Amino acid sequence: MIIYEYPFNERIRTLLRLEDLFEKFVFFLHQEHPQQHHVALATIFEMLEVAGRADLKSDLLQELERQKQMLLSFRANPNVETDRLDAVLADVDRSSTALMAAQGKTGQNVRDNEWLMSIRGRTIIPGGACEFDLPSYHAWQQRSSQQRFNDISNWFAPLTPLFDAIGVVLRLLRESGRATRTIAQAGSYQQMLQGKAYQMLRLAIDETLGAIPEISANKYMLWVRFTSQDGDMKPKAFESDVPFELTLCNF
Repeated sequence: MIIYEYPFNERIRTLLRLEDLFEKFVFFLHQEHPQQHHVALATIFEMLEVAGRADLKSDLLQELERQKQMLLSFRANPNVETDRLDAVLADVDRSSTALMAAQGKTGQNVRDNEWLMSIRGRTIIPGGACEFDLPSYHAWQQRSSQQRFNDISNWFAPLTPLFDAIGVVLRLLRESGRATRTIAQAGSYQQMLQGKAYQMLRLAIDETLGAIPEISANKYMLWVRFTSQDGDMKPKAFESDVPFELTLCNF
């Protein structure tokens, strides 16, 4: 099954973008070639661009506190698994405490590093990080993979609480919905949402079908139109029925 996620608002869109960048960062960080570590470092710069557009720290702290209070209200429910609830509450508390302890603006340690900022300024130029432009960066790339790993890990470390909190918030959001099986007749599906504000949509589909969802939604209506791709990768309407699983998530 391929899972597609669609954010209903800018806040969730930002969190999903940062989560995607974090997964990319972790993958390339654990590789060994200098070019792969270059991608990991460049991804940190992308994270700062996205995270700098909003006051994520206070927003995440407020959301974690709201989730904590809501979860605590479930203690009196006999149908709730206490051990699982306690584990989730521990994750929320841990993330909230670490994020609250984080000092300064997000990524300020990177912004204060003139050498890193010189690399950042060149990476936005196509081919701008060549050895003749940044000889000191070229020299750093010749260090052992373990040294480069340690350096990048240390530069990223102050961002860890932010991304832990993002992970907890998105996990709680994804677990808030219940999947329902449905069918898009002739490749098209519509559902009235009747003004209810959802945060995110998740759509799971069998990859062997070759159907690709194009999703648009607001608080009144959800519309999914399925397409397929030909040899030139051009989209064309998918005219057969498409079975899929739909999950609407909301805190």
